[in-house]
Amino acid sequence: MLTTRFADGAPNWTDVTVPDPGAARSFYGGLFGWEFRSAGPDAGGYGFFLLDGRITAGAMPAPADGGPSAWTVYFRCADAAATARAAEQAHGRVLAAPVDVLGQGHTALLADRAGAPFGLWQPERRQGLDAAGEPGSLCWVELYTPDLAAAAAFYHRVLGLETSAVPLPEGTYTCLNPAGGGQDAMFGGVVPLGDDPVAARTGPYWLPYFAVADADAAEARAVELGGGIHLPVTEVADVGRVARLTDPSGARFAILEPAPRRQPGQPG
Repeated sequence: MLTTRFADGAPNWTDVTVPDPGAARSFYGGLFGWEFRSAGPDAGGYGFFLLDGRITAGAMPAPADGGPSAWTVYFRCADAAATARAAEQAHGRVLAAPVDVLGQGHTALLADRAGAPFGLWQPERRQGLDAAGEPGSLCWVELYTPDLAAAAAFYHRVLGLETSAVPLPEGTYTCLNPAGGGQDAMFGGVVPLGDDPVAARTGPYWLPYFAVADADAAEARAVELGGGIHLPVTEVADVGRVARLTDPSGARFAILEPAPRRQPGQPG
């Protein structure tokens, strides 16, 4: 599960691009209790979602020429320019070259070898999100991709990520962690694209998960606010209750109500 003790290679930021930022503010505010704060007149409409005064995500208006509504997951790196070059050498693409963001850090937008877009964040004054791994904040990410082995090799070369196989009753799940982090640093997983028929038609992507206290209530609230259900609330043994949703503009995200942690000596 994610924390704000960000390590190189781990997600440390996420934001959503939408055609109607006002509608997004209403939806996510009603769903997670987020408030919106502009990043200022020089930020091109970019702003922050806050929970109890802490940044949980970013939001920006879609470009004038359109483009899909989507969440982007950003990974911490020590050198955005070098990481972008490594991505190109590993047969990925640079969609937006590294740039300085008002002295807060350097960002870039890349695509992996299968075409899944993702971002980089090289911290300067801003390390990343202020909250993670708690209700209303980013807690997990998943990559939907057609070739798990190729994806694992790409992200190991570019971000140093390591994979491990975790047995679940539903089958084996491929987890991700930063280099040398081990099980305690797991922050996400890699899922076959074919497990998501809709995604199989639209292409590979990274999916952010936000923690909630009650998945059923959050799913119902999302629908009430104009969102959609991509996968209804489902129980995942030893993980919790998850649902994959869309906001009113079609941006995909997921919610996770974590399973209670077992106490030492408590039977499984």
